[in-house]
Amino acid sequence: MKNLDELRKIKEEARKNMQMRTGGQRVKVMIGMGTCGIAGGARDTMKAFMEAVDAARLSDVAVTATGCAGFCEREPLVEVEVQGHKPVRYGKVDRAAARKIVAQHIIGGNIVTELVSVRKETGDE
Repeated sequence: MKNLDELRKIKEEARKNMQMRTGGQRVKVMIGMGTCGIAGGARDTMKAFMEAVDAARLSDVAVTATGCAGFCEREPLVEVEVQGHKPVRYGKVDRAAARKIVAQHIIGGNIVTELVSVRKETGDE
């Protein structure tokens, strides 16, 4: 850090990241960050979601971490809860899939059916 402007940029970036991780938003994106999720690449997946949400200038989306969901073979797992709709759980979400989910599901309102991993209401695959 060389000057006050750089400090302000760091502060603004930290504020945006914290805002993305808080509740009370229209959309909540929860990335499984248990040991199996992290081993499966969940850190990169979370970063991709945060970048896509930021690039789209979405201020009503919270991106948070959650624990293991018990479907280790499907990691990284991501659950998307849009206010007023049933949650959707996506599996094997890499960076490209994260961008697709933001564009099609969060912005466009269409579930990305080829990435759906588990139907939450029944627990069936």
